[in-house]
Amino acid sequence: MEPKNDQFYNPYFVEIDILNQFEAIFKYANEGIVIADSQSRILKINPSVLKTFGYDTESEILGQNIEVLIPKRFQHNHVGHREKYMENPHARSMGLQFDLFAVKKDGVEFPVEVSLSPFKNSLGSFVICFIIDITNRKKAEENEKNYRKELEKEVEERTLILKEAIQKLEKTKNELDNSLKREQELNSMKTKFISIASHEFRTPLSTILSSLSLMEKYNELNDVEKRNKHNERIKKSIKNLTEILNDILSVNKIEEGKVIINPETFNLNSFVNDLILDLHGLLKPGQKLNLIASDIDEITVYQDPKLIRHILINLLTNAIKFSGEDSPIDIIINMDDSDVLFSVKDYGLGIPKVDHKKLFTRFFRSSNVENIQGTGLGLSIVLQYVNYLKGTIKFSSEVGKGSIFNVNLPRNLKTP
Repeated sequence: MEPKNDQFYNPYFVEIDILNQFEAIFKYANEGIVIADSQSRILKINPSVLKTFGYDTESEILGQNIEVLIPKRFQHNHVGHREKYMENPHARSMGLQFDLFAVKKDGVEFPVEVSLSPFKNSLGSFVICFIIDITNRKKAEENEKNYRKELEKEVEERTLILKEAIQKLEKTKNELDNSLKREQELNSMKTKFISIASHEFRTPLSTILSSLSLMEKYNELNDVEKRNKHNERIKKSIKNLTEILNDILSVNKIEEGKVIINPETFNLNSFVNDLILDLHGLLKPGQKLNLIASDIDEITVYQDPKLIRHILINLLTNAIKFSGEDSPIDIIINMDDSDVLFSVKDYGLGIPKVDHKKLFTRFFRSSNVENIQGTGLGLSIVLQYVNYLKGTIKFSSEVGKGSIFNVNLPRNLKTP
């Protein structure tokens, strides 16, 4: 067969008859088609290659290595890749795991897809390269990617707004729940207060009225002993009423945030001894308050004496109330450089273990003292006052053996 010089750059390839069979496909294909030899020299290109790469004539490309179509930054590595490929040529798509780029005549790079199909004939080994310009696809992918990013950003912003809205709703809900809970607690407190008031106030008032009536009778009979007995009953009833009113007023101050801390420097020995003298009138027959302390004569503390007095009076009146006649009550004071520890110990009824966890709950009264007068407010007030004074309170108790309450307070109260 005679070669046709206008088909090939090198005349010895004129016998490649495969080009004649697929000339129409080769000429009119949208993909760029490049045929190269085993040394990657370009032997033939179709019109799409000229159009895609911006060349005017085939002579600008034919006879050159395939690297003329590849950006300079990739040419060195590409030589190694195609030499390795020619050791074991096979049909394959390139760039499955990375992007491929080609370069136009004017130096502009653009993304491509490349497929390789090797073949052999009597003249040697060859490779057909199918090249597709995917610039528009990449732009579409980039646009889609940017759109997705914008969409994700918008979703994140909307999600953030939604989260903030949910948080505000949750905060509002919690505030409403707390308000409702608070209102329920107040209603419960009111109910309990009415119940306590109707019982605790009625008893001493009835005692006062009956004693006054009897005192009038004993005045007429000039029975001084019985008259004095009822006079003491009246005084005791008034003290009970005063105790109840003080507890209620203290709770009201705590609830309204009206408790004011007024620390001052005072002598601990004088303070405790004055307190003991004030409580002597409440002691049952045979009861005695014992002060157990050492080296406190000259000791001063910087604290709120009114609140400490209220704390100790509550603890001591409880000890007196829940202890029998002829029973001692100990006030123990220990201290170090930073703290002072007040302990009130009695040998009375004791507190059932089942009631320990609820002991400082408002209106709670231990199951073994229900027949003894009281509001159930005292210890809850004590706990609040101890907290105000930056201290702690603990207790231990055993039924039938008594209780001990330990209040630890800083000697130097630091206020905001």
